[in-house]
Order: sequence, then C-alpha cells, then structure tokens
Amino acid sequence: MKLKSTLTTVFVVSSMTMLFAIDKVPAFLNKSDQRLEKELIAKYGEKCSSRIKQGIKQVAMFWQKEDGDAKEFELFVKENFYADENKIALLLGRFGKKFEAIDGYFAEMGYELRKEMDLDCGELLPVDALFGGYDPAAHLNDDFFKNKIAFIVLLNFPIKSLDEKNREGSLWSRRQWAEVRLAQRFSKRIPGEVVSRIGRVLSAGELYTSDYKIWMHNCLDENGNRLFPEGLVLISHWNLRDEIKAQYSEPDGLVRQRMIQKIMERIITQTIPRIVINNPKTDWKPYSNVVISKETQDRTDSNLDNLSKPEPNTRYKVLLDIFKAIKASDKYCPFSPTYLDRKFNEERQISKDDVERMLDELLSSPLLGKTANLIEKRLGRPLEPFDIWYNGFRPNLITNESMINSMISKKYPDADSFHKDMTNILERIGFSKERAEFLQKNIQVEASRGTGHAMGHAKRGYPARLRTHIGTNGMDYKGFNIAMHEMGHNVEQTFSLNMVDYTLLYSVPNNACTEAIAYVFQDRDLKALAISRQNPQSQDYNALDTYWMSCEIAAVALVEIKIWEWLYKNPNATPEMLKEMTIKISKDVWNRYYANVFKKRDEIILGVYSHMFFTPLYLADYPIGHLVSFQIEEKIRNSENLGAEIERIASYGNLTPDLWMINATGSPLSTKPLLKATERAIENISK
Repeated sequence: MKLKSTLTTVFVVSSMTMLFAIDKVPAFLNKSDQRLEKELIAKYGEKCSSRIKQGIKQVAMFWQKEDGDAKEFELFVKENFYADENKIALLLGRFGKKFEAIDGYFAEMGYELRKEMDLDCGELLPVDALFGGYDPAAHLNDDFFKNKIAFIVLLNFPIKSLDEKNREGSLWSRRQWAEVRLAQRFSKRIPGEVVSRIGRVLSAGELYTSDYKIWMHNCLDENGNRLFPEGLVLISHWNLRDEIKAQYSEPDGLVRQRMIQKIMERIITQTIPRIVINNPKTDWKPYSNVVISKETQDRTDSNLDNLSKPEPNTRYKVLLDIFKAIKASDKYCPFSPTYLDRKFNEERQISKDDVERMLDELLSSPLLGKTANLIEKRLGRPLEPFDIWYNGFRPNLITNESMINSMISKKYPDADSFHKDMTNILERIGFSKERAEFLQKNIQVEASRGTGHAMGHAKRGYPARLRTHIGTNGMDYKGFNIAMHEMGHNVEQTFSLNMVDYTLLYSVPNNACTEAIAYVFQDRDLKALAISRQNPQSQDYNALDTYWMSCEIAAVALVEIKIWEWLYKNPNATPEMLKEMTIKISKDVWNRYYANVFKKRDEIILGVYSHMFFTPLYLADYPIGHLVSFQIEEKIRNSENLGAEIERIASYGNLTPDLWMINATGSPLSTKPLLKATERAIENISK
C-alpha cells in the first residue's frame, strides 16, 4: 500500500466562467476582467489572447476581498502576466525547483512527525498521535494565495479538465503537461484549518486500525480448544485475511478459517467485546461471544457483563469523523463539490461511472461462477464466504509455510538484513546490477508498526521508505510478501522522481498505477528467494488468480463507494445508523454478485476492510491496479530485462491513466484483456 497525503492534489475545471459562491467575491471583478483582457491583448497581440482570457478568469475565480481592491487586482495582472516564451519557460523551471524543495522538505518533516506511529520503535504515547496528525504543509496553499505566488501560477498556466486531458493530452508536449500539473496545485483554496482537521482525523483513524489486533492464541472454540499458536497476533483486517489464505495449505485449516470469519463478523457488527481487542490477558470464544479473564478464570464473576461489553460502534464513529472533516472542505471546491467527485475525477483521474462500470464488468461476468466451480472442485467442498480470498491458483503457492517462514526468519532477522540483500533480490527478478545498486541506495527499509506501507519522497537525493512487519523472531513469509509489494511501490517512486524529465510530473497518474507495479513485484516473491516452481500452466493460473482477486476487492470497493454515497445523503447519521447501513450495503453487494455463486445470501464479510477508516475511497485502486498490472504483465512477461521495462513505464510520469497505459502497454485501460485470459484459462484447465 502506498502511503498517501491527506489531501488530493489534482483539481480540474471545465468552465472558467464560474466564481466562488462560498466567499464574498469582489463586485469589481467582472468589469476588471473585460477591461484587462482588451488592454493586455492590445499590448501582447492576438497570439496571447486565449492565455490572457483564461489566466485572468482563473485569478478572478480565487481572488477575495482580502487579496486587494480593483486597483490592486489590475496592477497584479499587468505586472505578472508573462508573454515571452523564454520567460514562461524560465518561470516554469523556477517553480519546478522551488516546489521540489518545498515538497521534499515537507515530506521529510512528515516522516519525522509520523515515525512513532508508522514504525515499530517502542511504546506509543498519546502525543505521538498528535504529532502524526499534524500536517506542517496544511497552510502552505493559504500562504501562497496570500503572498500571491498562487495567483502568478493561475495567471500564466492553464487548468485543464479531465476530459480535455484525455482528449488533447496526447498532443501536448512534456512541458505543456508540466504547466498543467503546476496550475492544478492552486485549483482549490481550502483554508489551512480545514486541511489540518482532515489530517488529524485521518491520523486518528490510522492509529485506531494499526492497533486493532487480535491475539489468536486466546481465541477458543466452544470446547475451549486453542486453534492458533501462542504469540500469533493479527491486525484487522489485513492479517486476519492473510491468515485465511495461509490456512488453505494446512490440513486442518478449515476450522481456523471459519473462526476468523466469525471474528470478522463480530468486528463488522461491533459485537466484538471491547476487552479482547489487543489484549493478551483475556480468552474469548468468538462463536458464543463469551469472554474469560485470564486473571480470574471465573466465568461467573460479577464483572462478566463488563468483560463482554461490546466495542461501542467506535469503528463507525471513526468513519463519521473522517466524513465530516472531509465534507467541510466541499464548499471550497465548487467544481468538484463532493469527495466522491474529487477522488474519482481529480485524484484517480477516472470518473466514478467508469470505475463502477469496470468493477461491474468483472463481477457480472459468467466467469465468476465458472471460476468458483473450479475452486469448489479443487477444495472438494462447497464454497464458504471466506473463499473470496482463495489463493490456490497462484502458480508459486507455497505448500509448507512453516518451513519457508523458518528460512526467511533466518535470512532476514531485521530490516537491515533485508536492505543489505535488496540488490540480490532485484537482480533475481530481472534488474541489472547497476540499477539494483542504485535502487538500494535510494530505498530505506524499516520495521513497520502496522502491516506495512511505502512512503515515497518528492525531492531527488532523498530515499523512499519501505515498511514491513518484522516480528521478534524475524521476518516471516507474510512480511516478505508484503515487503516485495512495498518494494514495487518504492521502485516506482524512485524512478518516477529521479528519472522523470520535469519534477512537476513526478509520480504516476493514480494509486492504481503504483499498485500495479507493486503487484508485479509481489508476484515474484518466490523468485526473489531463488525458489523456482515451474508450472506449464502458470499463465493460466495467474489469469485465474488475478481475476478472482480482482472480483473480491471490486466488490469491497463497491461497498465503500455506496457507503460514501449514503453518507452524503445522510450527513447527520449516527454511528449506529452507519453501522446498520454498512451491514445492509455489504449484504446487498454480496447478494447481487456472490449469492448465486456461493449459494449463500446476506453475508456481510465484504464490510471488513480497514482502509475505509484512514484512507477513504482508496479501495477501488486495488481492482484497477490488478487490471493495470495484468496488462503490464502481458507486455513485459517475456522481456529479457524486466528492470528496464519497469523503469521505462514508471519514468513516464503523471499523465492520465489511459495515456500512461498506452505508453506502458500500447492499449488504454480495459477489463477485456483479463476477462479474455480468464476465459482461455478456464478452458485450458478444464480440459
């Protein structure tokens, strides 16, 4: 998972004639607009006409009374419009260098402020959440509007709509793209206090989820048996889900998988006893929901009711706090008046309708049922809801996780040992020695407090950070698999910053694109360990695995989208109301796509994902990432130099997803390649 900033960075405008309705806009602007346009066109000529008109309107959109009167507005425009091409290029270069420095140093400050929350470096103190929730850049755009740097950008560089970028972007030069990205930095004017509040609630949500741990050895069946080994602590939802996947290779794994599903259901319904969350001192029977204090071992104790007291809808209060904080910024974004608009049209650069269409294409395909039939045959039993996480199609699926855990823990007892071996890992999966060494120097490895994530940088010469979970006995297979995923993010972050021609274009179009590269690395986890398992049908199994994973997370993403749509219709909802609606939406999405396939209705397991509580509306990036990754794999699978291909793709920079995909694979983003490959795979494997 790529760690994101608290605010989206892209704002698109299709009409330049609208003004803010949220603040008191100076009445003189309309008259000034027309007079200034004529005066500047007369001075610089018709060749500058469209730039002059758009620049003045963009400045007028954000100019407020405190920015100056009519005379100051006109003087500013006259003094700061650049007509000479050489001066414009110089101005663009100046902004590129300044913002690389500004963004980079703020990123470094953010790293230090969040360190205790992100990394496994001892006890968390209440003040750590305050530091982690503090955004030192929260007032940056405010300041740049006040000192008029933002207005210089808006006067000289164009804001383009998503439609314009998709329609015209292939004809733009790299410099034109850099100009567009620069202008978009100042296409909102959200007050710093609003930005700060969003940062605080997201930080609180992240702390809540990273500390949501279940001590599995303390989870008992109804006969009092312990099903899981001592010391196994699983974070919800990530580790719980991954433990379900791991149990497919265990002969008695089914009983454990069923218990994990019940734990997930208790979390979703908030019937989980509050006392068992991250508490090694109580035993718990998830099915009957009985709690036993290890200190007393007395189930008839007068405090039994208190022991069994459920979590008080904290999960849904966290989400409501996030919604309210983000919604407070809506009125400062008149062309994208909801977070849904901003997340899809601006940050993801794919409309919500297009995203939902792709997700529906995956889930509505008859291939879902055909794939489920294959899984049922392979398992030798009817499907159960947790089988949405079935991972038995993986060509390199390990058969003895305990053995490979032992090997990995000896090889990587700490973060430093993994970092030292990074060059070998990269060379094994297809990077040259030179590039492997370059990447190792630019990637820092750290033990995460949570499951793991990647933190990129914005200034050349500073490292990207790879975080993965490393236990007291060293890294295990899950940690290594996550580390490979995060390494993919870091490699993209390193190339897209250091190899891109304009730093204003650094990064990739959206999270799905970096997730796609992360999947390319994650799928090569065993190859990175020099473990070779040849399978003549590996491509077919890879297609089935990708399709099944994509469907699972597509359904989860639809649940989250519908939750946010409901929140906007019910902004005064209580945590209890949100809980009930989340359960209903989870059932509705399940019933629409999975009920006929699994022969079970009204399942709620799709509502378990923790991303919703600190990275809102992120989940759709995963299925889109699978689609992007699959198309990239189809392109690079037979490449003799995987590293060179990844570098070529990642260094293209932040254009639109379709243009990025055409450069990467020759075709725009689509579900068709994956669906065709899945259909072919089912036919081949069924022979």
